[in-house]
Amino acid sequence: MTQQFDADVAIAGYGPTGVTAALTLARHGIRVVAFERDAAIYPRARAVTVNDWTMRIFQSLGVDERVEKVIEPQRALRWVTYDGTEIMRVEHPPSSLGRQPRFYNIYQPVMEAELRACAADHGDLIKVRTGVEVTGLDQDADGVTVTTTDAATGETRATRARYLVGADGGGSATRGMIGARLLGDTIDVQWIVIDCRVKRWWPDRDVLTFWSDQERPVVDIALSAGNHRWEIPLKPGETEADFASENDVWPLLKALGVTPDDVSIHQWAFYRHHTRMADTWRAGRVFLAGDAAHLMPPWAGAGMQTGMRDAHNLGWKLARVLKGELDGRWLDTYEAERRPNAAFYTGLAVQLGRVIKQEATPAEIEEMNRVPENTVTPFEPPLTAPPVLDAGWIRGPVGDASAVGRMVPQPIAGDVAGRMARLDDLLGDGFVLLGADVDPAGLLTPGEKAGWDALGARYVAVRPRAAYTRGPDELVDLAETLLPWLARYGARAVAVRPDRFVAAADVSGLAVPDLPA
Repeated sequence: MTQQFDADVAIAGYGPTGVTAALTLARHGIRVVAFERDAAIYPRARAVTVNDWTMRIFQSLGVDERVEKVIEPQRALRWVTYDGTEIMRVEHPPSSLGRQPRFYNIYQPVMEAELRACAADHGDLIKVRTGVEVTGLDQDADGVTVTTTDAATGETRATRARYLVGADGGGSATRGMIGARLLGDTIDVQWIVIDCRVKRWWPDRDVLTFWSDQERPVVDIALSAGNHRWEIPLKPGETEADFASENDVWPLLKALGVTPDDVSIHQWAFYRHHTRMADTWRAGRVFLAGDAAHLMPPWAGAGMQTGMRDAHNLGWKLARVLKGELDGRWLDTYEAERRPNAAFYTGLAVQLGRVIKQEATPAEIEEMNRVPENTVTPFEPPLTAPPVLDAGWIRGPVGDASAVGRMVPQPIAGDVAGRMARLDDLLGDGFVLLGADVDPAGLLTPGEKAGWDALGARYVAVRPRAAYTRGPDELVDLAETLLPWLARYGARAVAVRPDRFVAAADVSGLAVPDLPA
C-alpha cells in the first residue's frame, strides 16, 4: 500500500534558517510544510549583517536581487577605546564570490519579510502554518509524523512528512524530542540592545564600531532601512527593571554622545551570550539547523548566517536524495561539514569578544592579524576570509596550498554564444568539472568519469579571454580570475559541487569522493 505524505519535508520554525531551508527545497521541486509558533515575523532586529557567501546562497535560490534592495553596504569594522585609540581595524576587501561589497548591513525584520515574500512565490510547494507549535514527533523507517498544537485553540493536528528539519531556535523543542543535548556555557552578563531610527547622519556612522572597554564595551552598528543599534552590557547590580522606560534608556546613549537630535529610540530588549552546540544534529529522519544546533556570541556577525548556511547545505542534499539523484548516505555529510564551520565561527566570536572587552593582550591582537609567510593563498583575516570546507564530501588534502574545500571564485564569464554573466548563472545548479584550458573529461579514467556521470556532472573547459572557444560546453574567463586561481593551486581541473565548494582536484585525484560507510 502506498503511503500518503502531506509534504516531503516538514520544517519546525520559519525564521531565517527555516525559510532558507524551504526556499532551497522548493527550488528543486520539493513539497514543504513549515510550522511557526509566532503569528508574525519577530519584530526585533537580532542579526545585523550578511556577507558575500550568504549572498551567493541567495543567488542560487534566485532571490539575491530582491534581497539586495533591502540591505546596504557595510564599509569596515573597527575596535576603538573611549579615548579614540583604534586598537584593531578590518577593511573589507573586494569579494571573489560574485557580489560587491563583501559585507552588508541588514534590518532583520525587513530582510525576513522579503525572504518570506520570495517563498510565497512558491505557494504550490511551500505551505506555511503560523500560530502553531511542533509538540510531538514519531518517526519510522519511511517518514515522520509531526504533531502540532494551535496556540490559540489548543487543537492538535498530525502531519506526515518524509523528513523533519528542526529550525526552531535556541529553545528548540525538536532538539529535546530527539534527545540531543545542548552543551556549552551561557555568560552571566545581561546586555541591552537598543534599536533606533536615524534622524541625521554622523561621521563614520557606516563603520561598524566596537567600543572596547572592560566595564562598558559597546557595539555601535548601522542597520539598513534607516536604523541604528547599540548593544551595551549591564553593570553588576543593574537589572531590566532599571530600564523600564525610554527615559531610563536614554542616559546609556547620551553617555556615548548620542542625542535625540541624532536618533529616536524604536525599541529595546535584553539578552545573554551563549556558547553552546548540540551533541548531535541528527536522529534518523530529523535534523537540527541554526540556533537549534548551535548558539554563539554575536561578535563575528555569524549566528544567523551560520544557520542559513546549515539550511542550504542540508536542503540541496535532501532535495536530491528525495528525487533519487543522490544516495541517502549524503545526509550523513551534513553535520560532518557544518559542525566544524559552526565551531570555527563560535571560536572566532569568542576571540573577538575578548578584544572588545579588553581581555585580549596586545600580543594576542597582533597574532590575530599576523600575516603568515610564504603562503599560496592570499592572506585575509579570519573574519573576512573566503569560506572553506574542512571535512565532508571532499577528496584530497585541505589547507593553504590546496584548492580542495575552497569555494571557487565567481567572476563574470562568457559562454560560446557570447552571453556574459556571473559564473554560477552559466554553470547551472549541478555538479561540474572545470578544466584550465582543457576538457576535464579527458583527464578522467573511465571509472572516474562513470562516477561523475552518475551524478549528472557537466564537463566545462575554461578558455582564456584571448582564445577562441572550440566546443559547445566551454566558458571564457573574461575577468581573468578562474585560470589564475586554478594555476595558484597547480590544478588543471577541479570538481565543483552544487554549493560551489571544490570536491576534488587533479593534483590529488579527481575520483568521486567517498560517502560515509
